[in-house]
This record gives sequence, structure tokens and C-alpha cells, in this order.
Amino acid sequence: MSHFTPAEISYLESQRLGRLATLGRSGELHVVPVRFHYNPRLDTIDVTGRFLGQSKKYRDVQDDARAAFVVDDAAGQGQPRGVEVRGRAEAIPTGGDAITPGADPEFIRITPARILSWGIDGPPTRPHSRRVG
Repeated sequence: MSHFTPAEISYLESQRLGRLATLGRSGELHVVPVRFHYNPRLDTIDVTGRFLGQSKKYRDVQDDARAAFVVDDAAGQGQPRGVEVRGRAEAIPTGGDAITPGADPEFIRITPARILSWGIDGPPTRPHSRRVG
């Protein structure tokens, strides 16, 4: 059973880009737009991309597994909606090109520890937040 609600999964599957935040060796946060895929088998977010294996975010995850990921937009009449995932990130050396054709084999897998959503399962003014795992 997924930690995400069916509406959150549907929303994640409808989106192409999110933003990944990692923590660098110097203690500074690094936030970048990334491609992603919701992995229903593992209930994770898999981040893929070209040159990902040589990127700062990939190195950051190898040094510190804490990460945050956000997908959001403004639906319909400017109604904000989104999903935030905080959790453990893992740098995986192979398989990214099978998830996203043309991407590097290396990818980042995020296992949720906390999920927060707004405008998905209710109004944007009433966020739905919970710890998982």
C-alpha cells in the first residue's frame, strides 16, 4: 500500500518537473529543477536526467542522504496545488536510462519519510501532512 494518496499519485504522474533540494558538504542547500518518475513498485520518487551522474546533486546525495522534493503548479483559476516529499535519497549507479530514455544510467531515489500536499485532496488552505515509514 502506498504512503501517497491516490490523488497525490495521479497528480505526480501528471507532472514532468519537480525541484530537488540537497545538502552540500559546506552545509549549503542546493535546489534544482529535475525530471522525475513516481515508482509505484517501491513507492519512491526516482529523479533522472542527462549528466545526472556527474552532477552536484548526485554527489550531495552520496555524502548526505537527506533530501526534499517538491512538485507544484497552479491549477484552473490559479489554485495552488503540490506535493512535497522529505526523506532519504540514494545515489543509484544504474537504471536511470531505463526509467527515462536518454537519461544517464545514474539516478537518485527518494524514499519518503514525510509527505505534505495542498490543493490535491482538499483546498490549498488545508495542507495534508503526515509522517510515513
